[in-house]
Amino acid sequence: MNSKIKELRESCNMTQKEFSEYFRIPLSTLRKWEQGESNPPSYLTRLMAYSLPSANNALSELSGLGNKKYYYNANKKTISDTKGNEIKINIDLSEVNKNNLEIYLEDMFNDFYSIQKKFEEDCKYDLIDGITWSTF
Repeated sequence: MNSKIKELRESCNMTQKEFSEYFRIPLSTLRKWEQGESNPPSYLTRLMAYSLPSANNALSELSGLGNKKYYYNANKKTISDTKGNEIKINIDLSEVNKNNLEIYLEDMFNDFYSIQKKFEEDCKYDLIDGITWSTF
């Protein structure tokens, strides 16, 4: 999440001081977010994204299945979920059927979560068992 805040700030060409003053948050809090020492709540990141003038033009909200929300950054060609996960895409979404897009988003993020879970489980096994894999 910390990189999201920094990306938002940089997308508006704001210094940390300007950004913290704009949102009336302590500069030390912003620095902690950007350095990964703490994270803002996901709803706060979304509110910030939609209240910044230049970021607001690049981000659009996409509806997913079951009232899920996603955020499309046309400039960066990325889609983010409300958990702060971001996936790079290589296609313009403007011509995609909105009903189909809901299904595609659900599939893409479900696959992402599955892969992420498998990765984390593999890493846990590695820590527990100390296995060294070979690439023969």
